Amino acid sequence: MGRIDKIIHLTTRLAQWGVGLSFAVLIATVLLQVGGRLTGLSFVWTEELTRYALLFMVAFGIGLSFRTGDLVNVDVVCEVLPGRGPWVLRLISALVTGGLALYLLVPAWRYVSIGALQTSPALGLRMDFVHLTVWLLLLFLAVFAALRVLGMLTGAENGLPQKAEEEV
Repeated sequence: MGRIDKIIHLTTRLAQWGVGLSFAVLIATVLLQVGGRLTGLSFVWTEELTRYALLFMVAFGIGLSFRTGDLVNVDVVCEVLPGRGPWVLRLISALVTGGLALYLLVPAWRYVSIGALQTSPALGLRMDFVHLTVWLLLLFLAVFAALRVLGMLTGAENGLPQKAEEEV
C-alpha cells in the first residue's frame, strides 16, 4: 500500500468513525426521546442533541459521499467523451470542488466564531461547537477532493467513485 493509499485509508477511517459515533449518539438520543414519551419522563434536551448529532453526521459523511459518488453527480456528459476526456473532467471536478470548499473555509470559520457568543437553549452548549459542523463539512470535502486529485495524478485511483464495500 503506497503513501497516498495510506492517507486515503486513514482519512476514510476517521470520517467513518465520526459518522458512526454521530449516528450512535443520534440513535441513543432518539430512543431516549421515544422512551421518555412512552413513560412520561420526556427530556427537553433530546430534540436539540438529535439535531446536533445529525449535523455532525453530515459533516463527517460529506467526504465519504464524495468518495463513493453518492453526492449529486452528473456523469452523463463525462462518460460519453472519448479517450481521456472522462478522466480530465473528473480531475477538473475534484479540483473545483476542493477549491470551492477551501475558499469557503475562512468565512465558515467566522461563522463558527460568532457561535462563541451564543449558547443553545436546552443543553446550554456553546454554539461554536455546533457551528463547527459547517467548517468540518467544508474541510472534509476539501480533503477528500484533494485526495482524489492526488490519487488521480499519482495513478493510485482513476477518479471513479470508490464503492463503500471496497473501503472495508
